Amino acid sequence: MARTRRWIAQEEQREAERQRGLAALPPAPDWLIERGLSHSNAVYVHVGGCWNAGSRSKGVERDQALRALAEGVDACPQCRPDTALGILD
Repeated sequence: MARTRRWIAQEEQREAERQRGLAALPPAPDWLIERGLSHSNAVYVHVGGCWNAGSRSKGVERDQALRALAEGVDACPQCRPDTALGILD
């Protein structure tokens, strides 16, 4: 019985630590710019949290996302950041 109580206490402590870690995470960025393989050119602009954003994506401010789209960087066809930003073709 004592072993079970210790196990429950350890699991509760682990869960509390996990919850503290989640609370400490910074908020997800609203906009992302995905870089190409060379990391020098922008490939796509994404809405933050887009499932299709690659690992080479970096969080940016709204004005940077707008500027990138205006300069010809493609909008992600899945999350459509151009629509979310109010840019019409």
